[in-house]
Amino acid sequence: MPVAASAIYFLNLRGDVLINRLYRDDVGGNMVDAFRTHIMQTKELGVCPVRQIGGCSFFYMRISNVYIVIVVSSNANVACAFKFVVEAVSLFKSYFGGAFDEDAIRNNFVLIYELLDEILDFGYPQNLSPEILKLYITQEGVRSPFSSKPVDRPIPNATLQVTGAVGWRREGLVYKKNEVFLDIVESVNLLMSSKGSVLRCDVTGKIVMKCFLSGMPDLKLGLNDKIGLEKESQIKSRPTKSGKTIELDDVTFHQCVNLTRFNSEKTVSFVPPDGEFELMKYRITEGVNLPFRVLPTIKELGRTRMEVNVKVKSVFGAKMFALGVVIKIPVPKQTAKANFQVTSGRAKYNPSIDCLVWKIRKFPGQTEPTMSAEVELISTITEKKSWTRPPIQMEFQVPMFTASGLRVRFLKVWEKSGYNTVEWVRYITKAGSYEIRC
Repeated sequence: MPVAASAIYFLNLRGDVLINRLYRDDVGGNMVDAFRTHIMQTKELGVCPVRQIGGCSFFYMRISNVYIVIVVSSNANVACAFKFVVEAVSLFKSYFGGAFDEDAIRNNFVLIYELLDEILDFGYPQNLSPEILKLYITQEGVRSPFSSKPVDRPIPNATLQVTGAVGWRREGLVYKKNEVFLDIVESVNLLMSSKGSVLRCDVTGKIVMKCFLSGMPDLKLGLNDKIGLEKESQIKSRPTKSGKTIELDDVTFHQCVNLTRFNSEKTVSFVPPDGEFELMKYRITEGVNLPFRVLPTIKELGRTRMEVNVKVKSVFGAKMFALGVVIKIPVPKQTAKANFQVTSGRAKYNPSIDCLVWKIRKFPGQTEPTMSAEVELISTITEKKSWTRPPIQMEFQVPMFTASGLRVRFLKVWEKSGYNTVEWVRYITKAGSYEIRC
């Protein structure tokens, strides 16, 4: 995984084997005894999901009241193994009506053996798509009496789906109105000092699409990333247009993306699945546009009073606005009450989280609202411990703004019938871990 799995075991919580399958002869049939002795009967169960015993590696995961154990005899990709387990459980649930536990396994022995022969070939992972496997493994599992999930109906043209290059989309889709919705959703992670200097900052983003397109369309997406623009200028033999370009890090794509074309042309080309899916993920570490700057001032006036002044400046354009802005300013546990003065929104003291909570429903761009509070503390006889001052936390959502500066340059849809499409593009920036020291 990519090195092959030698065996797979399904055990209950007592360590009894419910079902198992040996794929290679490089491990003995008693490997499950080693798992029971060295892992299940010790306190290490659940501490680390990867163990090496006697030259073999054990990867195990607990799902409900079942342990799934994969045994390999050589070095293997652990992430690939656990990804396989998660996908296999989703496949079993689709056959069993949404349930996967000891009873579901006991009621579906024959079906599970048939599926294990399909999804692992000599220990190598194969196709795990429920939509495709149900085309030729038509046996229905014994469904849980508590399941309300409807039975999935098989789709036509099994040969194309199983052997073709487009296993995530079926043929024959027809829509009266062909539309594509594209959302760029970003989360800003920030740690800022009380003086306004950035200590740590990065952006994690994803591109989510929802496609309602007829036939088998081919889509091409262009972004203002640096590598893509440079490659395009080389192909067209002309200089790169001026404008902001960004460098994407840690990019991962949906399986529908043509990676060969991306490596050669640096363009995102794909035949999309029907409905909603996540096209790609990325991360930005440089050139981040912070939507807000927070300037706090906290003064401790003796043992029973504090003054809190917070100014929040919106850095994005004046025509934009943020929604659901929440600023949480921490205060000591012995806080009795607080009196507020705000230029925008509402503020109150929340004793359950020991914070002053300032909420602004709609926050326009290029504005600087302020909040002032007089905090009264409960006087204690015991010696006062120094207050550690946790960071200020912020929540927000800014439509039509990206902290990374990522923009869609074009979204082209081609289909042999030549129909017209409507493309919708939306940008959203949210707060991830947005913290300011005070």
